[in-house]
Amino acid sequence: MGFLSDWWRSHNRLDVDISEQQWQNAEASLTFLGHLSPEEHRQLRKMAREFIASKEWDAAAGLVLTPAIQISIALQACLPVLHLGLERYAGWVGIVVYPGDFVIPRSVMDEDGVVHEFDDPVLGEAWEGGPVLLSWFDDRNEADGVNVVIHEFAHKLDMGSGGVDGMPHLPPEMSRQEWVAAFEPAFIDFQRRVDGGEDTALDPYGAESPAEFFAVMSEAFFETPDLLEEEYPAVAEQLRRYYRQNPARR
Repeated sequence: MGFLSDWWRSHNRLDVDISEQQWQNAEASLTFLGHLSPEEHRQLRKMAREFIASKEWDAAAGLVLTPAIQISIALQACLPVLHLGLERYAGWVGIVVYPGDFVIPRSVMDEDGVVHEFDDPVLGEAWEGGPVLLSWFDDRNEADGVNVVIHEFAHKLDMGSGGVDGMPHLPPEMSRQEWVAAFEPAFIDFQRRVDGGEDTALDPYGAESPAEFFAVMSEAFFETPDLLEEEYPAVAEQLRRYYRQNPARR
């Protein structure tokens, strides 16, 4: 079962005790929270507290899972759903944290029917209806457009629409056609640039599939919004409308 020390929460309440100093210590390295208003900041803390208590936390490969790690992950995970609601993360409970990158055994069948098994090194993985696996680096505090927590939880939002295709469940005021009109040509262009060997400013992993493109663009939206605006302004606009936030204003 998940790790939570006795002082961290009581058995029957979805709440946790977090001191102001603990909040400040966690937020000090999350500079991309700077666009939030004071009210949004308070709401993010509230959601993070509920998130910590409602999920089952496990450490892997010898990691000591501390409250500081949980607070940091929770703040980052809740940022994308700040104006969408924590219910977007319903239907699963497990979070597994590794000390750095890790490997996942895979098997694929080639066109001749031969199964090939291999170890795939990853930084994170989200399973549909299952847990989120995350890597943790103690020295990772720069806003460089790469954020494994936001990336994997963007996948969880994508899965909420019934598939993993880069099309999350859109709020009623948004148009699916406008989303596709922004994302599809941007993905094609990005894939062309990456396949052509260009050293792209945005994470080239986004060229793997529309699902990875959405996750990588979500990372950039929160961490390096000005760069995303410069590269793909139509995508940035759709993400502003979807997440109901504007990180570029910080």
